Amino acid sequence: RPGLALCAGCGGRIQDPFLLRVSPDLEWHVACLKCAECGQPLDETCTCFLRDGKAYCKRDYSRLFGIKCAQCRASFSSSDLVMRARDHVYHLECFRCAACGRQLLPGDQFCLRERDLLCRADHGPPHDGPTARGPRSP
Repeated sequence: RPGLALCAGCGGRIQDPFLLRVSPDLEWHVACLKCAECGQPLDETCTCFLRDGKAYCKRDYSRLFGIKCAQCRASFSSSDLVMRARDHVYHLECFRCAACGRQLLPGDQFCLRERDLLCRADHGPPHDGPTARGPRSP
């Protein structure tokens, strides 16, 4: 189809003998398919990601759009083990009590307040029942 396709990068007609196809319907001049962030050429030797009509290399796509740790805000690698609390995701080493710094392990009871994780010792007993209404009696 050279000569009929329009390049998704520059908008020009692709008359080259070779073109790069990304996704089922986007075609590019070989020279136009570059990471929108770092400019790295994206060819058949590297992974290409699309977002809002722009192409990204794997590193920049992950950095810009990937899930980030709720504690350190760094991206995850595919080999990272993670801990989850509601809709937050954490590196194992970041899954710590905000008050005492103790690492929380699978099975530990904890409380999530905003982004802060609190171990059972630091969030105390549940606040329901008679003690929630007033001071404790001796």
